[in-house]
Amino acid sequence: MPPLRTLLPGVLLLLGLLSRAAAAEAPLRLGPCELEHPLRLTVLPAECGVLQVAENPQDPAGRHIGLHVARVSAISRSKQPDPLFVLAGGPGASAQSFYASVASAFARVRRDRDIVLVDQRGTGQSNPLVCAQDEDFLLHATDAQIAASTRRCLADLGARASVAYYTTSVAVADLERVRAALGYERINLYGASYGTRVAQHYLRRFPQRTRSVILDGVVPVGVALGPRTPLDAENALVDILARCAHDNTCHAAFGDPLADYRAVRAAVASHAVAVSVPDPASGARVSLDFGPEQLATVLRLASYTAEYAALLPLLLDAAAAHRDYAPLAAQFLLAERAYGETLATGMHNSVVCAEDVPFWDARTIDRARLAGTFLGTTQIDGLASVCRIWPRGPVDADFHAPLHSDVPALLLSGSDDPATPPALAREVAQAFTHAVSIVLAGFGHGQLTAPCMDRVLAQFLARASADGLDLSCTQRARPLPFFTTLNGPPP
Repeated sequence: MPPLRTLLPGVLLLLGLLSRAAAAEAPLRLGPCELEHPLRLTVLPAECGVLQVAENPQDPAGRHIGLHVARVSAISRSKQPDPLFVLAGGPGASAQSFYASVASAFARVRRDRDIVLVDQRGTGQSNPLVCAQDEDFLLHATDAQIAASTRRCLADLGARASVAYYTTSVAVADLERVRAALGYERINLYGASYGTRVAQHYLRRFPQRTRSVILDGVVPVGVALGPRTPLDAENALVDILARCAHDNTCHAAFGDPLADYRAVRAAVASHAVAVSVPDPASGARVSLDFGPEQLATVLRLASYTAEYAALLPLLLDAAAAHRDYAPLAAQFLLAERAYGETLATGMHNSVVCAEDVPFWDARTIDRARLAGTFLGTTQIDGLASVCRIWPRGPVDADFHAPLHSDVPALLLSGSDDPATPPALAREVAQAFTHAVSIVLAGFGHGQLTAPCMDRVLAQFLARASADGLDLSCTQRARPLPFFTTLNGPPP
């Protein structure tokens, strides 16, 4: 017999392979846990567990990562057998954090159905790919700074992740493993923003497992996002400000807010304004230069929701008429912090550098037109710089191919959506033989918390049909009135 020292390396290798294989086949066991609101406002009881999956699907004996799974069980003892899987946006947001922030919108659904939350690989608690920067870094950094930051991020993540394997094509296979591990025969999908892309690709791969889909802030499978974003954001902002100009109360308070917007843009373009404001979180005094990049951050993120959009005429009037940039600067600090703490930038890069940027057609990008928007070309140029360095991961050959499905679909849009305007939902609706599309006038990106939407979602899921839905309440939905003072809208 060979001596033990010659056998030992082979034995250890075999044990390592067996242990990794066992980890991959380990069942998903759920135990009591709590889901915390991102701002620590509420805590929700749930069941949580971790499912081990191969990071590289083609190397099952290689590194494994844990998918963090949470289930919020249905209240009814005679619950329906098909749960709702909630898919977050971003890309880079945690499904569990997203749900914790909007749980009341799913309260009617939860009466009869489990709600399942999978932190997509690279987000939340599923081996998050967190970089020490946010997306708005791209608005002000030089190409050299972006390259250096990107390389630092890759070096930091390299010890625990091969970032190429965090694309949508890999993630939908993870979702299917979770479905199977939990023993559900079929599932319903709710996707927000980027989550609508995940939902459509899961439907493409596993149509027999999909009972219905709800797409909120719809991303078409054939669209590579990025080049149109500055134009869509500009159009949404102009629509919001025009809505104020046509509102008697708002017009009386601020006149023409579109003129204020143009005046503020011109002012900060010529030179940044020095501002000192209390930090919204700590109260400590913060000094900053408020320039075009800071203004773009505020305008872009404030346009996302009707609640923040209601502030825009007031903020722009303070700066244009009174040279008071403190309210805009305070919103910038809030937006920057909230965004940076919400998204895993590395996972965002893994998705867009594989699924979007490589499919941009430079011949169709009107750079002169983009330059006329408040976002300009800096963001798409910054993403292109990142993606020249970031590893490009696997994308299914049919990823951008037209989708055709008989699965019932509910599509939700806001008329003032700066990221996914209603035209994109109309395009996606053509893929479904049974679909209904709702556009809420005056609302922004994501309709989940709009008035009566909880009833519409519950009704659609109960019927799994786009036919005969009572949508009358959505026609009466109105966005928050514009603030005329910092105390809020007039009574």
